[in-house]
Amino acid sequence: MKLLDILSVKGDTIYTIGPDATLADLAEAMVAHKCGSLVVLHEGRMVGIITERDFLNSYVSTKKDLSQLLVADFMSTDVITGTPEDSVSDTMGLLTEKRIRHLPIVNKGGDLVGMISIGDVVKAQHDQLSVENHFMKSYIQEVPVT
Repeated sequence: MKLLDILSVKGDTIYTIGPDATLADLAEAMVAHKCGSLVVLHEGRMVGIITERDFLNSYVSTKKDLSQLLVADFMSTDVITGTPEDSVSDTMGLLTEKRIRHLPIVNKGGDLVGMISIGDVVKAQHDQLSVENHFMKSYIQEVPVT
């Protein structure tokens, strides 16, 4: 199973924010979209990602008014990405190893084509295992006992 399979079910909706937005804007956007991260775009290109964890760390470290803090100052710029052709199992390992929960998906040209979360990967793995389990049980029931 590939990440393309997840995106075909989940869709290609990507929630974004600009680097000049405030953390107050970020909080409103995350609540409105019910999401835990936003891709940071500048002039149509991905320049970073900002997560709930980044948001909380920024607030605790500064104790300033969120409307005075910019996304650009707290976003992660070294963004780990995946491709639609990456396998779900390899991606699960990557997310676990890097301790990240959200993965922007880019095509070969570097264009942003989707976003997956660790929850999406776990669901895909679970669904695949459920199907395999069903077929194994069917096979076992059909095999004659000698």
